[in-house]
Amino acid sequence: MSLIFKSIGYIRTKEANIPRHWKVSHVEGEIVIDEVYKEGLKGITPGQRIVVLFHFHKSPEFTKEYLIQKPPHKDFETGVFNTCSPIRPNPLGLSVVEVLDVEDNIIRIKGIDMIDGTPVLDIKPHHDPDK
Repeated sequence: MSLIFKSIGYIRTKEANIPRHWKVSHVEGEIVIDEVYKEGLKGITPGQRIVVLFHFHKSPEFTKEYLIQKPPHKDFETGVFNTCSPIRPNPLGLSVVEVLDVEDNIIRIKGIDMIDGTPVLDIKPHHDPDK
């Protein structure tokens, strides 16, 4: 089955050295939302955490050789579904970021682990079960 997704916007950051995971990132930048979707930002507020679903648009095409990978921070190989690798059968990424500000169609965020120009597919609220 094939699925088609449309980008709702993109990541904008000047940072060249992007951390490999949002949990260790302090990088700031913006999610620039296409104007047609900006009303959908209503209710997103500074201090809130949001889940950003995005496309690993610079990843190489997935082949069977990538089923087993060695994460750079581990001493062993493991299956692709046990990694955060951008090389996946479906190149989808998920990050939880902190909202710094929302103005017009731009969400300023902290915790970026995406490169400049990364297509954003969706945004969802993050619900912390400990709060």
